[in-house]
Amino acid sequence: MKLLLATTVPHTLKHFLTPFARHFRGQGWQVDCMAHDASSWFRRGEEFDRVWDIAWSRNPLDPANLRIATRQVRAVVEEAGYDIVHVHTPVAAFVTRLALRGMRKRGSPRVIYTAHGFHFHRGGNPAKNLAFLSLERLAARWTDLLVVINPEDEAAARRRHLLPPDRIRYIPGIGVDTRALRPDRFTQNEIREVRRELGLSERDVLFTMVAGIEPVKRHRDAIRAFAHLNHESAHLALAGTGVLFEAMQALASELRVAGRVHFLGFVGNTAPLMLASTATLLPSEREGLSRSVMESLCLGVPVIGTHARGVRDLLCDGSGRLVEVGDIPALSRAMRWVIENRGEARRMGDRGRAKMAAYDIRNILKLHEELYGGSPAETEGTYAQAVG
Repeated sequence: MKLLLATTVPHTLKHFLTPFARHFRGQGWQVDCMAHDASSWFRRGEEFDRVWDIAWSRNPLDPANLRIATRQVRAVVEEAGYDIVHVHTPVAAFVTRLALRGMRKRGSPRVIYTAHGFHFHRGGNPAKNLAFLSLERLAARWTDLLVVINPEDEAAARRRHLLPPDRIRYIPGIGVDTRALRPDRFTQNEIREVRRELGLSERDVLFTMVAGIEPVKRHRDAIRAFAHLNHESAHLALAGTGVLFEAMQALASELRVAGRVHFLGFVGNTAPLMLASTATLLPSEREGLSRSVMESLCLGVPVIGTHARGVRDLLCDGSGRLVEVGDIPALSRAMRWVIENRGEARRMGDRGRAKMAAYDIRNILKLHEELYGGSPAETEGTYAQAVG
């Protein structure tokens, strides 16, 4: 079998999809990748058998996406003769499906799209929702299987009749390694070292947010809620980079909390940082299925999140504290509750850890085996067994 994994940028391949490449290559498959500037991230024959660079960008209005990238995608697939093309991320998904629409009529390749959170969603801007829904309705015509990773998107896809019901599959995310994220795999020395580097004393409280510093993540809410907390022994660590990095530094200075808000940039291994924290935060307005929330729960660290798709699903059963998107006083109150109720907060984290087996990468890989090779009925039955 020949499988092509396509994403807009190589970051998605590197941090989310390499376990899939290793797994299927281990079964004798040829697994290739395609992304903008992919060859600067991957060497041919290492993580992937072949690496393809495509001239698309994350900007959906970039004319090169349609003028150049469609031709490149079609040429790659015609040359390599893939059995399955599995696309992730919105731009890559639309361009790839558009490029291959004629080839699918000949029966090959099979085109699968995993939606990491539709850009039309409850609470979204009505005009944007209509535009993104219209594009997805169009692209769905060129799609063999649509994979959704949270219940809200599954319900939306079925309600909107994007594809026939047997061609819409729910898979709980793209996997998290629960074995690697057991808290007992990390020493107290590692955790103390994180706190030492941040200049924290034993009595200091640490909240951590792991997310790209982009508008949709709403770091401004986390910083404002932290300032509103007015707790001198509390600190906030922000792990990530993005377009609002300098603006958020300026906001922390403006609110006079810059000395206790730590901008860490990219952190390769966030587990010790999370374990050093009293709780993690994610005040996003939209997620597909938050990896940082899943990792925090695997480690047994309680999470404060928002009633947003992809966060709510993970925390709604008492595995975390939920507040409304944009409700800064409520977010601040939740932070104070964690400080004042540490025993219950730890139990909340333990509940979250217990539920993460369903999201384990081994279950997700098994479901992808069935996605690529099994019938709809077989897939649904085996999924029920896999997650218990």
